[in-house]
Amino acid sequence: MTHPTAQQVIDHLGLIPHPEEGGWFLETHRSEESFTQEILPKRYSGNRCHSTAIYYLLTPDTYSHMHRLVTDEIFHFYAGDPCEMLQLHPNGNGEIITLGNDLLSDQNPQVRVPSSSWQGMRLLPGGTFALMGCTVAPGFEFADYSHGTRHDLIEKFPDFEVQISRLTTK
Repeated sequence: MTHPTAQQVIDHLGLIPHPEEGGWFLETHRSEESFTQEILPKRYSGNRCHSTAIYYLLTPDTYSHMHRLVTDEIFHFYAGDPCEMLQLHPNGNGEIITLGNDLLSDQNPQVRVPSSSWQGMRLLPGGTFALMGCTVAPGFEFADYSHGTRHDLIEKFPDFEVQISRLTTK
């Protein structure tokens, strides 16, 4: 088995730079069926498709900027090197989770980010890339995305200042 480079994975899968959070992505699924706004919780501003899925890739020079969605998001780790995910929850708690394939080293091949929790992720030092998938149901829309600011997040979660600083711009 050959071990591809990040650029080979990007080229092979047709990944493009993520316009908001950083890293590389490609939407691979968008359900053709939709939920109407009337049956969705009030946090949704319109109709939403049943589900969406993307490939998501991080390299040493990219990271997933701190952001939140109004929907739960499921990450699936596929290949490459482990990543560190920071989750900051509405109740004031936070946690650091490692995504990866080494189960006996407490790495997680699948991680849920609860709705309205702030999240960001980076490749662990020494890694060359990490390829993941993300699934969202109801499906992702940019209207459901909020971009975090360093100052506001550090003010709310001071115990995670170092991690927040790695996953935000000034």
